[in-house]
Amino acid sequence: MKEKLEHEFVTNLEKNQNIVHKICRMYTNDQDSHNDLFQEITIQLWKAFPKFRGDSKFSTWMYRVALNTAITLYRKSKKDIRTQDFDDVSFRIKAHEYDDQTEQQLNLMYKAVRELNDIDKALVFLYLEDQSYKEISDTLGITEVNARVKMNRIKKALRNILNP
Repeated sequence: MKEKLEHEFVTNLEKNQNIVHKICRMYTNDQDSHNDLFQEITIQLWKAFPKFRGDSKFSTWMYRVALNTAITLYRKSKKDIRTQDFDDVSFRIKAHEYDDQTEQQLNLMYKAVRELNDIDKALVFLYLEDQSYKEISDTLGITEVNARVKMNRIKKALRNILNP
């Protein structure tokens, strides 16, 4: 029974691990922090997996657990741990994939998103992942209407941050 549960968990985690990596990128500034957060999210997912009833898709449940873990650790770490500033991180992006202008725009976008509060960051992440407002509301535990209203406010806030 335990081996079957473990196999099912590992299979689902491997299939959906990009979700966790993207959340880690959103809430960390350096590779060590990213790795630590990935490990912590994986631990929390494993602990919670026996309670996963399958009422929603595994990926929706995974988003919820991962975002809650990231937000909790992010709030704690803001007080204790200093991380490398996002502007100081050098990315090794192949020249044929992105041009300099695209890289600068991505850096500006991530910097602007980091200025948002934790819940708004999570909402933007899910929106950028092409989640429907229904899926966003299920993941964050808010109404679909609230998700739409918050997203409109966030878009306006991001425009103000990016174009002062």
